[in-house]
Amino acid sequence: MSLYFVLLVAIAAAFSVPPRPAPQLYRRYCISCHGSDGKAKTSKGRFSHARDLTDAQWQSDVSDERIFNSIMNGRNVRGNMPAFSNKLNDKEADSLVTFVRSFK
Repeated sequence: MSLYFVLLVAIAAAFSVPPRPAPQLYRRYCISCHGSDGKAKTSKGRFSHARDLTDAQWQSDVSDERIFNSIMNGRNVRGNMPAFSNKLNDKEADSLVTFVRSFK
């Protein structure tokens, strides 16, 4: 029975994908609108009214939960941000929240 358990754990470990690092995720999903500096000065960012992630007032007003929800569910209030829940898991979204906070 213990050999079966060890084999099961080994198979699970082989198929588990480690979470991608936040800078890689940001480059893949966020940079086209928010820009490498977070200021949303890209043409796509201006067109979609992307949030300037460096805005000190916004950084102090917004909660981590709201940033997480915006990433996972999208936003259609100020601009048009798509949902990424089909591309990111919760850990990856949490790491992006921390990364967004680094633009303070």
